[in-house]
Amino acid sequence: MSLFSNLFVDGIKYNKEDVPNKNVYPFNIEAIKNLDEIRIDKPVTFFIGENGVGKSTLIEALAISLKLNPEGGSQNINFKTKDSHSSLSNYLTVYQTGNLPKTRYFLRAESFYNVASEIQRLVDEDGFGELKEVYGGNLHECSHGESFLKLVKNRFIGKGLYVLDEPEAALSPVRQMSLLCLIDSLVKQGAQFFISTHSPILLSYKNAQILDLDNGFSIIDYKDTEIYKTYKMFLDDPDRMLDMLLKN
Repeated sequence: MSLFSNLFVDGIKYNKEDVPNKNVYPFNIEAIKNLDEIRIDKPVTFFIGENGVGKSTLIEALAISLKLNPEGGSQNINFKTKDSHSSLSNYLTVYQTGNLPKTRYFLRAESFYNVASEIQRLVDEDGFGELKEVYGGNLHECSHGESFLKLVKNRFIGKGLYVLDEPEAALSPVRQMSLLCLIDSLVKQGAQFFISTHSPILLSYKNAQILDLDNGFSIIDYKDTEIYKTYKMFLDDPDRMLDMLLKN
């Protein structure tokens, strides 16, 4: 039996025929208009594309479809700072295989502070002291990047289902490598990940399916991605690139 035969999610379908008005956000986003059905056959699925293409909108809708809080957290976290999520999740069908994950978690960079604050409130005000140990301490007592890694190290476990929205936003290149190692360790313990990213480091993970939203959700090889090619072009000859960019 393949190591990756027990996925928790093996497909996503956009029921566009049920959308009453395709000319309003988020249904008028080009990538969303191109979405039909995605089949998943790898333990890690990356969503890539230019800013504004719809990566975060889609991954948020996926998380909501999996009964996760739009601002982030586990299946047991339920709070609201601002109701800003789209209604895309109402029109997604997430094909779940019947294998039940031990835990589910939505980690997004832009609202992680709110999640950390809610966890600490549960510890301080509601008596959930065990959460402090589960999360490795007060997440506000370390840097943004270190709190990200602390959460993954302490809260993420094998056979879990994880949705990550641009996790590299808080991490240095070295810490992105650390996250890559943690992802690999968790995958080897039966975890599944959906990740939106601009990171060439994270994107290099070999047991992954890369979906390019700029090109109709086509599956693309790592070295064919614009992320890889752009970083490589710059780092191969930064002086030439700077001359071109700054017109020196």
